[in-house]
Amino acid sequence: MDKRRIVIQGVEGCFHHIAANAYYGEDVEIIPAENFAKLVDLVNDESVCDAGIMAIENSIAGSILQNYGLLQDSGLVVEGEIFLRVKQNLMSLPGQKIEDLKEVHSHPMAINQCRAFFRKYPHIRLVETEDTAISARNIREKELHGIGAIAGDLPASLYELEILAEEIESIKNNQTRFFLLKRKKDVGPNGGYTKASLYFSTSHEPGSLSYILECFAEERINLSKIQSHPIPGVNWQYFFHVDLEFETPLQFKNAMNKISEKARGMKILGTYNKGIEIR
Repeated sequence: MDKRRIVIQGVEGCFHHIAANAYYGEDVEIIPAENFAKLVDLVNDESVCDAGIMAIENSIAGSILQNYGLLQDSGLVVEGEIFLRVKQNLMSLPGQKIEDLKEVHSHPMAINQCRAFFRKYPHIRLVETEDTAISARNIREKELHGIGAIAGDLPASLYELEILAEEIESIKNNQTRFFLLKRKKDVGPNGGYTKASLYFSTSHEPGSLSYILECFAEERINLSKIQSHPIPGVNWQYFFHVDLEFETPLQFKNAMNKISEKARGMKILGTYNKGIEIR
């Protein structure tokens, strides 16, 4: 049986890769995309892959706004979600100590998450790069002595680096939420789903949004996420992306019937089971 082909944003070893392995298993073929727009293009091409995985929000940094717009126009379906705890480690070529490092490279967000740790090592210069895993890969490919990287567990094993300090992030429960994406024709039936993602806009009629939210409450649906983003080309009007949690699909179907008159341009991005947390 051929390996399942999964598109990720970033290079092998990044947190998208870790999340893909957690959801699909480690026996997958990883297809890197340099950015999220390219990820969407690749997932839409059935000759390239079977599915894709896209970060949508982080518990510290918040929503990745560009990805909401990409999903609206993608034609792809959200098949599932996964929550990954972000663990940051300090790593280098083997045989070195922290005291030997002159610089540590990583993505700006990873550096910010670990600044408190590096206050103990004022001799180390923190250098921002485009990606955590790329920073680790560069150390191995260029044999960079005296240089460390902040990255997850996987890059250390992939690029044969030594972890000098584990879990150096200040906030230990930092999580990133990922969407699992598929082409619409490849998504099978899921009769027992407990979560849905959709977007809609409303008129400027007073109470339109509050009416929709009340319909969700009447069906005992938990609004776990609401994110507004501009409607392109229409000044000061917005789409609302919402994530809904419920016990049975019937609750969701009833709510959709109730809001149909008030919600404009509504599109269901996916119905799926509430995601698991990977620690």
